[in-house]
Amino acid sequence: MFTRYVALGDSFTEGVGDDLPDGQVRGWADLVALGLATAAGAPVDYANFAIRGKLLGPIVNEQLEPALALRPDLISICGGGNDLMRPKVELSYVIGLLERVVDRAREEGAHVLLLSGPNPSRHLPLGGLLQRRGDQMAAAGRALFSRPDITLVNNWTDAELASSGYWSPDKLHLNARGHTRVASNVLTALGVPVPGEWRADAAGQAPANEQVQGGGQYYRTYVLPWIGRRLTGRSSGDGRPPKRPVPEPVEPLGTAP
Repeated sequence: MFTRYVALGDSFTEGVGDDLPDGQVRGWADLVALGLATAAGAPVDYANFAIRGKLLGPIVNEQLEPALALRPDLISICGGGNDLMRPKVELSYVIGLLERVVDRAREEGAHVLLLSGPNPSRHLPLGGLLQRRGDQMAAAGRALFSRPDITLVNNWTDAELASSGYWSPDKLHLNARGHTRVASNVLTALGVPVPGEWRADAAGQAPANEQVQGGGQYYRTYVLPWIGRRLTGRSSGDGRPPKRPVPEPVEPLGTAP
């Protein structure tokens, strides 16, 4: 059983969309740490270097070595989603960066958890282009990373996760229900029991106030600001620190504070 888990990534791994009452975000990686601790019946040390808006190059260049310095026995990487949304992307470059993470983590004796992000293409403008790129990247990952010390979690092809009930109002990030499903996918892939209370029915439609994609309000609130950042070379993560760069213990479910 894993005792120290460190996560690398962008907004998906940071937990954007799974908002807590205090303004912080939770997300699937936090829930995976909780699930690991609950299965072990003992605390698990957990750190998370993710920063929203990051391309895969900066994720690898800035997060990998500090993460490995913490000596994790489990390290997760999910990135490239922001690269896929750029006008041009070289998929061989993206895959090469993931190979670098895998090789360095294996050198340090860490088990690698390699995730694909969920598929938002049916909800977004230019979704067809994103679908093709995501399919190619997922296929390349399956072909290259089928190794015993790597656990692949293919959220991209999870058809249930693509339904509207799992997405936040921007239709780009998962909501709390979506992050919980990803955490369940990860724990299942690792052979770790999923807490029973996490199994929620999301077959229905999202609340009416979330169904704004395609309308003027959606474009004013989400699309135009995103385009503005791209045109000016800015990112939603500019100036933000890593989410949780120092390992802290996560207690099992049911443990009194």
